[in-house]
Amino acid sequence: MIAVVWWWGFSTIDREQADIRKQAHSAVSAQARTYAEQVERTIGQLDYILRSLQFNWQRNGGALNLEEHVYAGLVPKSARISVTILDRTGMPVTTTIPAHHKRRSVAALEHFQFHAANASHDVFISKPTLNLLTNRDIVLLSRRLDDEAGAFAGVIALAIEPKFLGSFVDDTKLGPDDFVSIRRSDGAFFASKKGNGAQSTTPNFRGQRVVSGPQGVRHVAGDNYIDGKARIVAWYTTASYPVMLLVGTSDAALQQAYQPRYREIWASMLSASLVLLVLGAAGARRTALRVGQKQSTREVHEAYRVATENAKEGFYMLRPCYGPDNSIVDFLIEDCNERGAMFRGLPKESLIGRTVSNILPVLFSSHMLPQCREAMQTGLFEDEMLVPARGNRATQWLQRRLVRTSAGLALTLRDVTETKNQEAALKRLANADAVTSLPNRHWLMNYLPTAIDHARAAGRMLAVMFVDLDDFKNINDTLGHATGDELLKAAALRLQAVIRPEDKIARLGGDEFTIIVEAAQTREDVIAVAERIIDTLKAPFVLGDGTRQHAVHASVGISLFPLNGADGETLLKHADIAMYDAKENAKGRYRFFEPSLERRLVNRLTREAELKLAIEGRQLILYYQPRVRGDSGEITSMEALVRWVHPVLGLVPPCEFIPMAEKIGLIVPLGAEVARMACEQIAQWRTQGLRVVPVSVNVSAQQIDTGTVSTMLTGVLEANGLDASLLEIEVTESATVTKDGAAVSELAAIQRTGIKLYVDDFGTGYSCLAQLKDLDMDGLKIDRAFTSRLGTSRADAALYEAIVSMAHALDMRVVAEGVETAEQLAALQALGCEEVQGYFIARPVPAAEAAMLLEKRFLFPAP
Repeated sequence: MIAVVWWWGFSTIDREQADIRKQAHSAVSAQARTYAEQVERTIGQLDYILRSLQFNWQRNGGALNLEEHVYAGLVPKSARISVTILDRTGMPVTTTIPAHHKRRSVAALEHFQFHAANASHDVFISKPTLNLLTNRDIVLLSRRLDDEAGAFAGVIALAIEPKFLGSFVDDTKLGPDDFVSIRRSDGAFFASKKGNGAQSTTPNFRGQRVVSGPQGVRHVAGDNYIDGKARIVAWYTTASYPVMLLVGTSDAALQQAYQPRYREIWASMLSASLVLLVLGAAGARRTALRVGQKQSTREVHEAYRVATENAKEGFYMLRPCYGPDNSIVDFLIEDCNERGAMFRGLPKESLIGRTVSNILPVLFSSHMLPQCREAMQTGLFEDEMLVPARGNRATQWLQRRLVRTSAGLALTLRDVTETKNQEAALKRLANADAVTSLPNRHWLMNYLPTAIDHARAAGRMLAVMFVDLDDFKNINDTLGHATGDELLKAAALRLQAVIRPEDKIARLGGDEFTIIVEAAQTREDVIAVAERIIDTLKAPFVLGDGTRQHAVHASVGISLFPLNGADGETLLKHADIAMYDAKENAKGRYRFFEPSLERRLVNRLTREAELKLAIEGRQLILYYQPRVRGDSGEITSMEALVRWVHPVLGLVPPCEFIPMAEKIGLIVPLGAEVARMACEQIAQWRTQGLRVVPVSVNVSAQQIDTGTVSTMLTGVLEANGLDASLLEIEVTESATVTKDGAAVSELAAIQRTGIKLYVDDFGTGYSCLAQLKDLDMDGLKIDRAFTSRLGTSRADAALYEAIVSMAHALDMRVVAEGVETAEQLAALQALGCEEVQGYFIARPVPAAEAAMLLEKRFLFPAP
């Protein structure tokens, strides 16, 4: 209510001030008209004198004595008015000006030049000019004089002072800053009269023309006036003469006159506001909750209003048109905004009043009328429509909303092209692989259920192939990921080239691809696709600078719908299982899923998990197999052999879990656990008072590659207070293949701790004499395969003898593994082997039995 009061007050002030200005405009305009009529009468009287004298001059044949006319009372004797007749040269012939004034030619003046050049007999009113006869500013009213032949004979001119034209103005009716100004219609200034009674022969304006047209009224800013005061100015041009009257009334005077009323309204608003505030405070406690609820609702509505008003939407108001059967047949466009017209590409004015069928002749029946009818029935219809390109206008996506109103439908259109393009781009990014541009896993998981549904509905087979590039990791590790990505792109192109047009391919990640073989008629069709995939990847890839070729193979796992699964997740899992089986058995082949493969995989995964728990839960134990001197049988060392005590399966031999540990990356923690248990056992035997011998543990190439074995061994020795001479390391030949790199450095670091190094299973790997020499190993253990052939042929004996001689030449001790017979032992003794090991000497035994062997010390009598 306070707002209403203040609105009323301000609107009243605005209205009343507008009324005052309007009245002022009317009053000033009336004054200007009235003064113009008075000036016109004044000039008319003066012009009457001119015409009379002109008539007498012509009737008398060009002879006229103005002095006689003055004496006769035909010309006014007023000092402000003078009449002069000029000959064709501009010299005065007769005049009412006293004779003592010097007479000069006025041929150069404006009025004389005008009449001499124009045959018009109209009166001419000059600008204020200096009278050459009286040396005073005057305004001349003049007419042309012609001789009997119609030629220019001279000019009759009536001179008045400019202020004479404004003598009729009653300055008592003018305000202090009001004025009445007389000008020629072309703007030439005559005179001005102000409210203080002062008359001026200089303009009120700064020089610029502030009026236009024969009549009018306007507000003129203060910077247009010399005194800097704004005014309302009205002007009126006389009908008969080129003279304009300007009347100006002070804008400040109007405002000053309104001040009492202005203060009255302000007092009323303040009083009413105070009363309403008191009433509002009195009722605040009762209405607090309601006000809060209304405020919340108002905020919601205001937010909706602001959002709607600022939305870049096109609006149409549609009125239904009914046919003879009272059904809606068309819609009339009653109104629309500029945005809505822009969507159609037509001016707003050309749309209003036309029917929708007229502006959309092609799309009306299919894309507008059914939707409009539905909106009229249900009250609302929303959708998105694609508007095809037309002329210079690109393709657009429009969000359409039809809402029923009392008069018909309100149609709202919003341009969502940018949003749709962004959604499409995001969809492409979400469904495309960044490296190969193939569809990715996200796309596959969305598409596969649809493909399965189509296959199920058509009653046909569908195959899912899991393709893995064999040894791809080696490319990444040796040549870098950039080369690996290049290989993936090339492989993707080859795969796309060999699959059928109806089949689909996707990259799941890494070096894994999935191919959906749709519409396969038989199992043989699927095999043909798999063979093409394997064959196309066998050809070497030329990568990088083109100087090297890289060959990869593919392992393919296949699952069939509906045989191997009824959903996409199951089919993918089974294809993956089949692929892993193909990779494990022989790379570069395909494999169909079988239920036994899943059971085998489950068992393997279970064993792998159990092995990890066994290492962490200390379910491992060590068996010890002695090494003895070849000549005396005295125990020189014990080899620690790990066993897994499975809670269900019992004792698991190392041949079943060591390869598993190497494959899944558990060999490093397993090796560390074996070293820890061996050192703890040595310390325990020493505590028992036994004569301990060095214990050797096996270390794999993977452990050596980590570069942490020397640190780990030093740690377990220090933890148990053992000397490095009590621990020996057996490494396979694969760990000694390279002379360079981290592996060689790690072997050297182990030797620097004082731990002896032995080459295990010598003869089965890739060692050469140069490597053995450079690595400076302490000894080598000849593989049991050589020992088992001793005594079978002279060639085997000669080979064995050569190995022993080579080791001795390199200052390495020789340990013969796999001694199982007395004949083998005798042969080894004859060859000079320093140490022997095998079942004939002693089998691997638990720690308790090994302690008994240590007490025994000699395991066979000297020869």
